[in-house]
Amino acid sequence: MTVLITITAFVIALGCLIVVHEFGHYLVARACGVKVLRFSVGFGRPLWTKRLGRDGTEWVIAVFPLGGYVKMLDEREEAVAREDLPRAFNRQSVWRRLAIVIAGPAANFLLAIALYWVLFLYGVPGLRPVLGEPLPATPAYQAGFAAGDTLLEIGGESVATWQDARWILLQRAVQKQPVTVEVRDAGGNPGRRRLDLSGLTPADLDSDFLRVLGLTRYQPPLKPVIGSVASGGAAERAGLKTGDEIVAINSRRIEEWDQVVKIVRSQPGATLAMEIRRSGVLQPAVAVTPETVSENDRAIGRIGAAPLIDRAAMAGVVVEVRYGPIEGLARALGRTWDTSAFTLKMLGKMIMGEVSLKNLSGPITIADYAGQSAQGGPVSYLLFLALISISLGVLNLLPIPLLDGGHLLYYIVEILKGSPVSDRAIEIGQHIGMALLFTLMAVALYNDINRLISG
Repeated sequence: MTVLITITAFVIALGCLIVVHEFGHYLVARACGVKVLRFSVGFGRPLWTKRLGRDGTEWVIAVFPLGGYVKMLDEREEAVAREDLPRAFNRQSVWRRLAIVIAGPAANFLLAIALYWVLFLYGVPGLRPVLGEPLPATPAYQAGFAAGDTLLEIGGESVATWQDARWILLQRAVQKQPVTVEVRDAGGNPGRRRLDLSGLTPADLDSDFLRVLGLTRYQPPLKPVIGSVASGGAAERAGLKTGDEIVAINSRRIEEWDQVVKIVRSQPGATLAMEIRRSGVLQPAVAVTPETVSENDRAIGRIGAAPLIDRAAMAGVVVEVRYGPIEGLARALGRTWDTSAFTLKMLGKMIMGEVSLKNLSGPITIADYAGQSAQGGPVSYLLFLALISISLGVLNLLPIPLLDGGHLLYYIVEILKGSPVSDRAIEIGQHIGMALLFTLMAVALYNDINRLISG
């Protein structure tokens, strides 16, 4: 069932983003008087075809869904009837061609803005930015953070949820500069902490960097009751089931779920004797061997089980963020701009070697995120859709031949030199673009497969 949800969520997301992107090209091409021959979602052999409109534009759904294209009338590709020459793409002014090309990424950004705006109007649930006990010998511990501190501002930016705090700190962490954090302690007193981010490494950013900083989110004590079991995980293989209460591990009495986490994380590969209570009946001890996974270059244990969430207890740590139409639009614009700028900054740091290429994700990881967000509900899925739409827009604006950004580069050169780029230069650019894209895809797929193997 989970696999079906993941595939469905991924296909819907991909189809939506491709249609929006290509429809941007289509609308502006039509507005500029260019004849559109085909609008294709996907590549390869057509699965469904329909001709519509005065020009008989061919609308296609093709077999390979990882992309799409809008084919316009162009003398460089085929002979064009004399009466249609004014409607050929290559006959348009450089400014019109530039507008048609940039319309695709622009449509993705507009979709993200619209989604964020609707969500901000509707209300986005989040977790209150309240800290748990800072981890010893970490920057947060040394800065004087304490359990019960509520984060108010980070570097002058207001914080409404834990997700806000993570996003702002991630942007600052890439810069590796100290940041001032305004807090309200458990007693209601205001305070200021100076958090040092300079010690973070590229490997830290690949994992849970907040934990590296020592910042943990407060959560009410959870009973040691299993709420879900991951398919194929150590817990499932040992026979643990949803609803099982863990009463002891290696004869040590268990009162809270946090104790389970600490023991499991600290003993990767070691066999643990878990005593459980199932349907009120104490069961014989179950042997569970935590799988060994890597976190911050350190081996930790994981069994693939999550706690049963007490909704009444969690109600106190959940907050809903909602804005009016004007402020919501302003925040939607700001979120889209910040995410786009941060994506470009991360790409630049990857090229410079300051951030690991492990941050590149391919279709497998994106599909996994699509499935997880879909299971989280409509708000979670739409937030995912907005984020991926921004990523698609930014990716297509990169000055790489074959992408929209590569064509924009040609047109900018044409504007500067007063004449089109030569066919030979374009041909060389195509080969370079194919090599770059193939390399990016290979790295992304390698990262996907590595994540699957390492868990």
